[in-house]
Amino acid sequence: MRYRNLLLFLTLAAVWGSAFMAIKAGVGGPDTPAYFFDAPVLFAAVRFDIAGAIMLVYAAWTTDRWLPGGRDDWVVVAVGAVLIIAGYHALLFVGQRGTTSAAAAVIVSLSPVLTTAFARAFLPDERLTVVGIVGMTVGLAGVIVLSRPDPANLVSSRFEALVFAAALCFALGSVLTRRLDSDLPTATMEAWSMLGGAVLMHVASVGLEESVVGMPGLRELAALAYLSIVSSAIGFLIYFDLLDRLGAIEINLVSYVAPIFAALAGFFFLAERIDGPTVAGFVIILVGFVLVKRRAMQSELRRHVADR
Repeated sequence: MRYRNLLLFLTLAAVWGSAFMAIKAGVGGPDTPAYFFDAPVLFAAVRFDIAGAIMLVYAAWTTDRWLPGGRDDWVVVAVGAVLIIAGYHALLFVGQRGTTSAAAAVIVSLSPVLTTAFARAFLPDERLTVVGIVGMTVGLAGVIVLSRPDPANLVSSRFEALVFAAALCFALGSVLTRRLDSDLPTATMEAWSMLGGAVLMHVASVGLEESVVGMPGLRELAALAYLSIVSSAIGFLIYFDLLDRLGAIEINLVSYVAPIFAALAGFFFLAERIDGPTVAGFVIILVGFVLVKRRAMQSELRRHVADR
């Protein structure tokens, strides 16, 4: 389908943008009651226990290679498990307990910048032009306008440092996954990366002495179901498919668009207000995105005119 990549990109942005709200609902904050998912790393681990099991069944059903074979396959799985699943999500879940969603969104939106830096070392064919870099900077400015973080909180807390480390893990994992040469089916790689990452997070949870107290409420269970099935199983299936098609830099632009959907999800489900600065942030992000994707849009426009 002609607009397949665009539709999948927007779907991924919607799924991952709304995930910020689900994470906050699941892990809460330092003052929330000590229910089962008060342990953020354990919450992330259980999320990928479920998502990994779902994806393994899906891989066994849809591919002829549900089990990684050689060394190259397992190296790709290990990168995904350590950096994209365990590193990113454990650090993000812990970090979000002590910072605002706005600050977390801004820090995570640094992923395209970090990805570009890593790509210069590992993926020289995917470097951005000067205009592309300007567009990425404009997009980041739009995220800041949209999220309006408190500068004092953004730079003075260990929680923000953890979120930044999460973005660093995700950017490096994206580039290395793209760099490594493996023909392992996406579903199989995703399933085993999730299961491996879940094991690592369970170990980390034990090391952090996280405890299970009480039973989860309906809100926590709903957040877990959404994050496991929609954000993880479906979201990462789309992500790795687009990673192969678009490259590490372009697909990580999803972290610029995701805050728009996070704001919309907050408006529809939590009655959060969308005001002037929010709309201005939307517009600035759109301008930055157009600058980065200008060539693809020009090509599509020429094709549309030629078809008329």
